[in-house]
Amino acid sequence: MQTITMTVNGRGITATVEGRTLLVEYLRENLQLTGTHIGCDTSQCGACTVHVDGLSVKSCTIFVGELDGAEIRTIEDMENADGSLSPLQKAFQDHHGLQCGYCTPGMIMSLSALLRDTPKPTEAQIRHHLEGNICRCTGYANIVKAALAASGQLDSADAG
Repeated sequence: MQTITMTVNGRGITATVEGRTLLVEYLRENLQLTGTHIGCDTSQCGACTVHVDGLSVKSCTIFVGELDGAEIRTIEDMENADGSLSPLQKAFQDHHGLQCGYCTPGMIMSLSALLRDTPKPTEAQIRHHLEGNICRCTGYANIVKAALAASGQLDSADAG
């Protein structure tokens, strides 16, 4: 057991954790942040993607014991300060970028990092960036459309 201190969604946390506890387990079981999904447990699907110190990380691949001093951001922290959807979340809604929704938190976390670093990505850049995220429902076309819309590159006439 070890004691760690980290920031999760802007909230300071000090906890005693077992070194082999995965971040995804800690978020879901200890902090009740269940928006971070467990999809495969093998780092293949990306449903568990969160930001660790600003980088997109599959939370099933990192032990919480490694995160002393880290800043973690989950899907629960993506909304605007007034509780409304972020531009990327709104674009997913407006452009039908989700169906069952299971992969959506990981998609949004991955794409938000891309849009932060590349404000106007091309379709090819978006598709390349999403190679670590699997969606079994949508065929990705509307997910790409949502990312383009969130970056201001899609006319309202292209909606739907």
